[in-house]
Amino acid sequence: MPKFYITTAIDYANGDPHLGHAFEKIGADSIARYHRLRGDDVHFLIGMDEHGQKVAQSAAERGVPPQQLTDEVAEVFQAMWGRLAISNDQFIRTTSEPHRAGVRALITRIFERNPDDFYERSYEGWYCVGCEAFKQDDEIVDGKCVLHPTRTLEWVKERNWFFRLSRYEDFLRRHIETRRAFLQPESRRNEILGLLDQGLDDISASRSRFSWGVPFPKASSDGEQQTTYVWFDALPNYLTATGFPDAVTGGQWPAQLHVIGKDITRFHCVIWPAMLESAGLPLPDRVWAHGFVTMGGERFSKSAGVRLDLGEAVERYGSDAFRYFLLREVPFDGDGSFSWERFEERYTADLANAFGNLASRAIAMVERYCGSVVPAGAPNEVDAADAADIALYHASMDGTRGYLPNEALRLVWSTVARGNEYVDRQAPWKLAKDPTRRRELEETLSTLVRQLARQAVLVAPFMPAKAEELWTQLGAPGRVHEQRFERLGQLDVSAWRVHKGASLFPKG
Repeated sequence: MPKFYITTAIDYANGDPHLGHAFEKIGADSIARYHRLRGDDVHFLIGMDEHGQKVAQSAAERGVPPQQLTDEVAEVFQAMWGRLAISNDQFIRTTSEPHRAGVRALITRIFERNPDDFYERSYEGWYCVGCEAFKQDDEIVDGKCVLHPTRTLEWVKERNWFFRLSRYEDFLRRHIETRRAFLQPESRRNEILGLLDQGLDDISASRSRFSWGVPFPKASSDGEQQTTYVWFDALPNYLTATGFPDAVTGGQWPAQLHVIGKDITRFHCVIWPAMLESAGLPLPDRVWAHGFVTMGGERFSKSAGVRLDLGEAVERYGSDAFRYFLLREVPFDGDGSFSWERFEERYTADLANAFGNLASRAIAMVERYCGSVVPAGAPNEVDAADAADIALYHASMDGTRGYLPNEALRLVWSTVARGNEYVDRQAPWKLAKDPTRRRELEETLSTLVRQLARQAVLVAPFMPAKAEELWTQLGAPGRVHEQRFERLGQLDVSAWRVHKGASLFPKG
């Protein structure tokens, strides 16, 4: 059974979950669920980034200890992921003791293997608390960080431990150039290669006069105990979650896929692989950097003040409809926009009128004309045409064409449109009036149930609850999430007993 270890970026514990967080988790969840339906041994990791200056400042503003704030925020995030049916196998928190011990072990391992990779140095520059990073001139516009334009940059002067990132410039270029699938989509790959062409600067690995974080394993030359820089603390979560340092080989690591936002590509495709190479550890197989969800052209973020009540969006038509809308409307390889108008249009046209109506009509006709028992039938031109769409569906979800849930859903809805056209063309209600065409009626209804069964499995990664409802209404054996893609071509729906339940997608 192939291993598939998939992760998302861990979320800062300084506010409530927003649409950007949800987009990433739902997208990664669809990929994890897809691989389970392939029969892979999936481990899906999400979590919280709970250290750093930004978290400490948020706690101070509320007048509570940082640990209390992170405990409360983690509970809110996990409750939302439960509402959205995120099927993570593990939820890591960077304040946990196993993670803290793993971070110190990784840094110690680098000191032991490549002691020259860390050195002390004084540094000063503009620091963005929102990014938890020092900013270069090309990342500052009108005195503000381009990613957090409402925050005031801080001029910071410290003597810290630095990591010799510049040493790994050639290694990183070779790795990215020779392994085209390592970083995708192509626009992000070109971006990082362009960054490498400009040359890499060494980066701070610790912070002085700051205590909310993991103690850096080695004191400075003047005896000061510094704190691990938040990215040297956050990035290793993917590794520490697998049991590092106790489980270095033979376990979950390396990850098959990191799913991240495009704004943190540099950290995951430059700093993180350099750290792993320095420590003599395997690199992740692939990194997929998705785009942003915007509203009115503005990116969703707490600092920018662009918000949408996530609970209200989920409540509007239910969790599965919200999942469908985000993944169908917003491309996973670029930016996309959220609007209530488009949400309503998609729900009505795609879910209620197209998919829901197809299921409702087919099940009702099997009940009416066949006493609820699905008749036998042989594959026909509908099955053959669907097979071509399904092949492209797989290529859009297994990494062959990238990770494109929006494209996979478009292909499923191509089969939905085909099914509705088939109903209209065959007109089963007319066939039922002519006893000489009974076999044609049975073939038609068998074809529709067979197609709906396939569609239930195909949409399961995206709409897990509705897929299960449809599977049950079709009278199919077992649970939809126990099915395997490889068996879809041999589906025998004859003798299934359908029962029409509540509308899958009721209209308001």
